Amino acid sequence: MNPRVVAFVLAGGMGSRLLPLTEARAKPAVPFGGKYRIIDFALSNLINSGLCSIYVLVQYRSDSLLRHLRDGWQFGGLLQDQFIVPVAAQLHSEEDGWYRGTADAIFQNLNLLDIADDSLVAIFGADHIYRMDIRQMIDFHLRMHAEATVAAITVPAHQAIEFGVIECDPQGVINGFHEKREDAPNIPGKPGKVYASMGNYIFSARALFRELQADATRAESRFDFGRDILPAMLAHKSVYAYDYQTNVIPEEFDETPVYWRDVGTLDAYFEAQMDLCGPLPSLNLYNRRWPIRTASYPDPSAKFSIDQHGEPGSATRSIISGGCILSGGTVRSSVLGRSVKVHSGSVIEDSIVFDNCVIGANCKIQRTILDENVEVPDGECIGYDLDRDRSRHHVTDTGIVVVTSKSLRSP
Repeated sequence: MNPRVVAFVLAGGMGSRLLPLTEARAKPAVPFGGKYRIIDFALSNLINSGLCSIYVLVQYRSDSLLRHLRDGWQFGGLLQDQFIVPVAAQLHSEEDGWYRGTADAIFQNLNLLDIADDSLVAIFGADHIYRMDIRQMIDFHLRMHAEATVAAITVPAHQAIEFGVIECDPQGVINGFHEKREDAPNIPGKPGKVYASMGNYIFSARALFRELQADATRAESRFDFGRDILPAMLAHKSVYAYDYQTNVIPEEFDETPVYWRDVGTLDAYFEAQMDLCGPLPSLNLYNRRWPIRTASYPDPSAKFSIDQHGEPGSATRSIISGGCILSGGTVRSSVLGRSVKVHSGSVIEDSIVFDNCVIGANCKIQRTILDENVEVPDGECIGYDLDRDRSRHHVTDTGIVVVTSKSLRSP
């Protein structure tokens, strides 16, 4: 008999490295792939895996995220164990307040758990782009009689400073955990590679309750799973690493590599979107057996029309969402959100355009992210003169320009 699984999705991070895109929205609510939001990937993986008891823990700038959850995800089903419920940080006592870390977020919501002998708790982040059959990770957890299982993936060693790095034996037993250390050990026999935690966990409910209670009494704790909870559990020899690269999605080709991207920086976010535009995208959004679910809006189909000069609108190697109208404009290797208007003579290349943007006539835009509701005036050039762009907009070290309505109005 399968144990009951309750899932927590951690959706409260500030996302400061994605500023200015997170200036007015939570990081999990940032658009991705035209019609989606980042959180849709975590929620879709859970639902597609048959895990339908989900609490979404929100915190910073949560209004946009709550609106998306309201519009796109059903809150409460006919059955008691089918729900998606947003939970804000609450004051259960005088000491409680904002979540102080990932572990504290769960600790403050232990009242939502029914601690049964065979129940499991899935704790997943809301800020990564990937597809995963979580049931396969649960099967591994049960087979190993684990108290905690950490999803892990191989990444280049120079990225060790960004992740919790795992040391484990061939059976997957974790015997070392190095949180964001530049000198974290390489995988034996694989120089230049480390085994990184994906920030996704399966816990025995009783073990999780025990460890969170113990951690709450440690004065030096940072209330974090990677820094505190998991290292404290290593003495039990019941913490395992699940190799994400063994995960199989239905109706995918065997040779298709698994896809997982941490989109915590503007450059990483930009590159992950560009991954969607190739002839054979690294991330398949078109598998009907594993759909990425999101809000459903009554948008008309995208339209490509001829302008007053007889020039047709066109798009190549791009994603064009519902409600878009390309009237004589040209789009190449770009992602357009809902209801974007591109007027005559304009060219958009290698760019990401959020919902409801209007691109005036004869504009030239490249390597740019346009935030929602931006109206680009006729003849504007963005992404071609970075010194000029820096005087008005945010520009990353690699030359990606981020344009908001506020920055476009600046002198």
